[in-house]
Amino acid sequence: MSCMSGHSKWSTIKRQKGTADIKRGQAFTKLANVITIVVKAGGSGDPGTNPRLRTVLEEAKALNMPKDNIQRAIDRGMGIGKEALEEVVYEGFGPGTVAFYLEGITDNKLRTLQEVKNLFERSGGSLGGSGSTAYMFEKKGEIKIKSQRVKESKSQEEDMLALIDLGVDDVEEEIQHYLVYVESPELNTMSTKITQAGFEVESAEIIMKPSILQKIDDPETIKKVIEFIEKLEDNPDIQKIYDNFGD
Repeated sequence: MSCMSGHSKWSTIKRQKGTADIKRGQAFTKLANVITIVVKAGGSGDPGTNPRLRTVLEEAKALNMPKDNIQRAIDRGMGIGKEALEEVVYEGFGPGTVAFYLEGITDNKLRTLQEVKNLFERSGGSLGGSGSTAYMFEKKGEIKIKSQRVKESKSQEEDMLALIDLGVDDVEEEIQHYLVYVESPELNTMSTKITQAGFEVESAEIIMKPSILQKIDDPETIKKVIEFIEKLEDNPDIQKIYDNFGD
């Protein structure tokens, strides 16, 4: 097991963009769709009995999402309203043959498929079929924690050893944070263990972590990849964007 992973240049760029990207443009629309899906999947619009909904509502509150928007999304998930939403996955290759795995929510699969296909083609890439890039990613649980433990620790090494002893798969260091990776079925259990060990958990979610990285050195190609990702982010139906752009 790797104790400390290196960070790709693009990974660092994405982390720095983080909150600003989430807040821009289509944030409320995207979040409303997520609320609808988690209500539908959990069979409840009550955050007290639907933990996934509780997590999403905390994010909505942080973004100052209007209560009316939230309630409409919950109602839609409970079957009140005419719109039917579906979860979709798209796989393809963008500029520099960077692999992409996209997760989305849409009320019109054909429309979203055509929009995503056009984005890939205009970038010089291509939309692939199911499985065309999925094998380059692993489904993992990602837990973001503050690097300063609640309990006093003597050193960073002590923190790392504490996390390893808990059985995590991998740890990546960021400014003021650690990203901890675990097997996806163990996400909730490991999140609880990490909290009990004295760390402050900021988020815990299932992600697709690249296992095969695509190295790009050409600045123009890197620019094209970034521009392509920004266009994907602007599509209100695309919820999560995973790529394998690495050093």
